[in-house]
Amino acid sequence: DVLYLGAPSGEGLWRSTDAGVSWREVTSFPNPGDYAPDPSDSTGYQSELVGVTWITFDPSTGSPGSPTRTIYAGVADLGESVYRSTDGGATWQAIPGQPTGYLPHKGVLDEETGDLYIATSDDAGPYAGADGQVWRYDTGAGTWTDVSPVAANSDRYFGFSGLTVDRQNPGTVMVTAYSSWWPDTQIFRSTDGGDSWSRSWEFTSYPNRSKRYTIDISSVPWMDFNATPQPPEESPKLGWMTEGMEIDPFDADRLFYGTGATLYGTTQLTNWDRNQTFTIRPYVRGLEETAVNDLASPPSGAPLLSGLGDIGGFRHTSLTQVPSDAFPSFGTTTGLDFAELAPATVVRVGNHVSESTAPTVNFSTDGGGNWFASTAPAGAHGGTVAAAADGSRFVWSPEGAGVHYSVGFGNSWTASQGIPQGARVEADRVNPSRFYGVHQGTFYVSTNGGASFTAAATGLPTDDVRFAAVPGRGGDIWLAGGGLWRSTDSGTSFTRLSAIDADTVGFGAAAPGASYQTLYSSGVVDGVRGIYRSTDTGATWVRINDDEHQWAWTGAAITGDPRVFGRVYVSTNGRGVIYGETDEPGGGDPGGPEDPEDPEDPEEPEEPGNAPCRVGYRVSGQWQGGFQGEVTVTNTGPTALSGWRLTWSFPAGQTISQLWNGSHTQSGPNVTVTPAAWNATLSPGGSTTVGFLGSWSGANGSPTAFAVNGTSCAVG
Repeated sequence: DVLYLGAPSGEGLWRSTDAGVSWREVTSFPNPGDYAPDPSDSTGYQSELVGVTWITFDPSTGSPGSPTRTIYAGVADLGESVYRSTDGGATWQAIPGQPTGYLPHKGVLDEETGDLYIATSDDAGPYAGADGQVWRYDTGAGTWTDVSPVAANSDRYFGFSGLTVDRQNPGTVMVTAYSSWWPDTQIFRSTDGGDSWSRSWEFTSYPNRSKRYTIDISSVPWMDFNATPQPPEESPKLGWMTEGMEIDPFDADRLFYGTGATLYGTTQLTNWDRNQTFTIRPYVRGLEETAVNDLASPPSGAPLLSGLGDIGGFRHTSLTQVPSDAFPSFGTTTGLDFAELAPATVVRVGNHVSESTAPTVNFSTDGGGNWFASTAPAGAHGGTVAAAADGSRFVWSPEGAGVHYSVGFGNSWTASQGIPQGARVEADRVNPSRFYGVHQGTFYVSTNGGASFTAAATGLPTDDVRFAAVPGRGGDIWLAGGGLWRSTDSGTSFTRLSAIDADTVGFGAAAPGASYQTLYSSGVVDGVRGIYRSTDTGATWVRINDDEHQWAWTGAAITGDPRVFGRVYVSTNGRGVIYGETDEPGGGDPGGPEDPEDPEDPEEPEEPGNAPCRVGYRVSGQWQGGFQGEVTVTNTGPTALSGWRLTWSFPAGQTISQLWNGSHTQSGPNVTVTPAAWNATLSPGGSTTVGFLGSWSGANGSPTAFAVNGTSCAVG
């Protein structure tokens, strides 16, 4: 129940003694950190204090019911940065003799050897770092030793982070060169407490490299980025921004580490020590930590097109399969659109992740499957773009240039008249000649295909405004920002709706019996922020997420699916594209999208018989008398599984003490699990995982039979 939080911004160290219900600052902690990357940065991004960066415990100084007495903490301070408490956090002292001049990115104690390891850098990261060190502190003798994998007089052009120790093999420690961008990141491993190190790759005859690993991205094939770099660079890369890394404390062969693209891992780590190759794979599906800038759901073709930062975006032909390729040509998509009456015609605009002279506007005539580049006005990049309803022309409001229009696919662009630079633009979804723009509270309308615009409504919000025209309804426009506004006369006038303070607005298939499209928004209703839906033209709104399902900033884009009532796609800034479906009558996709099995995954057996469900059981952690487990339920049948009830019997009388993602009852060895509200319905191919804590004695064998709603399930 005792938790510690190292806070940024000079807020110090905080502690909870009731499992996070309440927190108090540890006022005796002497140093909240004084380092900021650039104190003169007026935006606050680089001038914010980094603060307390890590906390680690010495478990030998605690016991069940008695909190750990010895605790270590790292602080972003170039002077005194490593602190210790020996009285359960009541008092703290800087450890004598500690290294100075670097920031302690990570600190980990190997409790079996008594060695505290510190990984440092000259920069706060996660992008930059030009030097660093790795230190070992013998907590018994009180001595510090520099055990850096690369000597100071060598080419140490990066900082160190990603620090982890092997809990099964004392003295085994690993660390990353987190800011080594070229030609690749580096991972170091030591089995003698840092006295000697080996590398994940070495140069042989430049530019050739000898590698201990292979990378298999078959489960996430787009991660090659369609790149063909020159050696010694490769695609896919081992990683970049590798700040975090962890060896599974219960399995010495299992390692995970974070990169700027995914979470990588291996289950063959100890091959390293036998000079055998190990395989690294992406260990996530459906998570991408870049910003989602735009979304579009056409009435035909792929159900979703997404515009993302850094990696371009995707044509999502399936909602349950990882796309094979990302969009080509440039890295960040800032805007995309399709022609409402000819949805195979798609346009996207954006920016390059790095400096480049390549075009920043692409077109597709097959719904986003294939793309071709076009020319751009001088200085134009990024911004917003709109496609005429019939795909005959396009209007682009880029950064670095004024609004332009093109007849055809961008072979030439002409400056639009009467609309200011920086306006956000959209197209009418019925009339191919009509385009709209908004800038600093004024709405602009073009009736000649973007050649010229005329100022229309005024007095609209000036900041963070997003708007959209309704499919099939000419001149029907909704504008979000500082409230929600509607125009039914092509922007001549707007009326504010008071029911919601909206960040975004989007449209989806109408509800059964309704004649108007369903509205979706990320916004605030009655003081509560959430994702909302209206089926009565904005008169009333229903929240469709809950407090357990929030994704930080969701105000960049939202759209419903025009083909499926109740399906909505939500943008996040770092959590990928979230989609949801209603279980109300008339909602969802009959038959549903199936989640195909990966034929290359040896842990996924074939389905026996006609079982409508599959259950996987796993012990994720075990200690004397206790364990942590998880059970994954997958709907393998053709119809949705609602209000499911999972049952099994423990073979050795194990007892569950706590369960999450659902509720449970237990009578003797027999366990019954029912879902929470958010996972009560499993669509075909859908799955959910419940986790639990339990106790055992004598043996901790796994159940061999499971049933959902009384029907036996396949196991595996």
